[in-house]
Amino acid sequence: MQRLLVALLAAFDAAIAAAVGLVVLLAPLTLLWTVAFGITADWGALWPLTGTLWEFGHGVPLTITIPDALLVALAIPPAAANFVVSITPLAFLVFTLLFAARSGSRAAKAGAWLLGSLTGAAVFTLISVGVALTARLDAAQTPFAPAIILPAAVYLVGVLCGAVRIAWEDGDGGILDRLHDWLDAREDWAPVPAAIVRGAAFALVGVVGASALALAVTTLLRGGEVVALFQAARVDALGATVMTLGQLAYLPTMLVWTAAWLAGPGFAVGAGTAVSPAGTQLGVVPGIPVFGLLPENSSIWMLIVVLIPIAAGAFAGWAVRSRLVWEGTPLGMLQRAVIAVGIAGLSAGVGGLAAALANGSMGPGRLAVVGPAVYPFALALGAEVLVGAAILLLSPRNRDELAEERTDRWIAEMTELDPNAVVVAGAGAASAVPFTDVSAADDTAPLDDVRGFLAPPRDPAEPRD
Repeated sequence: MQRLLVALLAAFDAAIAAAVGLVVLLAPLTLLWTVAFGITADWGALWPLTGTLWEFGHGVPLTITIPDALLVALAIPPAAANFVVSITPLAFLVFTLLFAARSGSRAAKAGAWLLGSLTGAAVFTLISVGVALTARLDAAQTPFAPAIILPAAVYLVGVLCGAVRIAWEDGDGGILDRLHDWLDAREDWAPVPAAIVRGAAFALVGVVGASALALAVTTLLRGGEVVALFQAARVDALGATVMTLGQLAYLPTMLVWTAAWLAGPGFAVGAGTAVSPAGTQLGVVPGIPVFGLLPENSSIWMLIVVLIPIAAGAFAGWAVRSRLVWEGTPLGMLQRAVIAVGIAGLSAGVGGLAAALANGSMGPGRLAVVGPAVYPFALALGAEVLVGAAILLLSPRNRDELAEERTDRWIAEMTELDPNAVVVAGAGAASAVPFTDVSAADDTAPLDDVRGFLAPPRDPAEPRD
């Protein structure tokens, strides 16, 4: 019955995640639709537009086809009548990941993480199939297979991450416990996987936090350019609202672009352009207000910002090493080197995946190349995190760390010699005294008899305190 309940709750979570994502789009679109078209609006196109944008927010590319009448009215060249938009507004994807991770952790705490994860992913897949079948637009089309696979894959990744994290810590009585026991049998390597994941999380949080701070500072410094582009667009309140909401959906995408700039490779805003600390080369860019944040020029001295990902790696190495020392599991040089490489590799993989979603095409012609390049960004981020993590993980251990390790080793040796010994740690020293079970002793035994186990006998001639 418990497993059935977990499956039902996981299915409910998946349905809620999909429904919230769709409603977040449908509600403002309905309001804007009413304001723009009034009671004569074509309401039959509202749901297809909502479903198409929901798929687009999960990484599904859009193929835009401009009608002939609009081409003539706006004097758009026929070559620009068809183009692809593939830069994902990551706000929707991040929401699905977080909601799925929460559902997976709940299933793991209930003791059925695998069943809950697969059930939730299956329900989300069915919802994706329904959206793909019913939300079809002639002007903005999505490929059918990716429209099903990509949203389901996003939910599956999120639910597995949340479930495995809890099940690994608490145990699941199944495959994860067997894997945990297999690692525990190799004492020197048992903490390595958890340390790699923990360190990569610290490094990525550091890079994202620095990117958010850099983007906020840039907005304060160049906010006037953004306002000027809003004014140059000459849109009414409805158009300004649509532009603002669209740019907010791309806020996590802009954080990835900022992280690519901090790492060094930078990003492009069109073919033949580059925005990086080493230099900025811009041609004619679209009049999107957020592009007012782009720096007009840069200096080679700005390459100093690559120290930020290095600092994030150093923070990850310090956090991992401190945790290992606190847990009393100091590792050898080889294990610490593997942890440093693992942190860098995992950080590079996540960064490369984010860059793959944050780059692509946003229009015809030269706008088919926009965003950070995947491999340069992943390699640069991984190398910089590796440098910082290696400095903290591979540096010689300090005196306090070595003293704590010697104390832990001595305690372990004393415990092996006398399993009934109780180790009492004092200020800078430790002592072992034998432990005798007094639970079965006579209740009338004098208190001094019990104290005798822990203190030497007192001289009767000595006066009492």
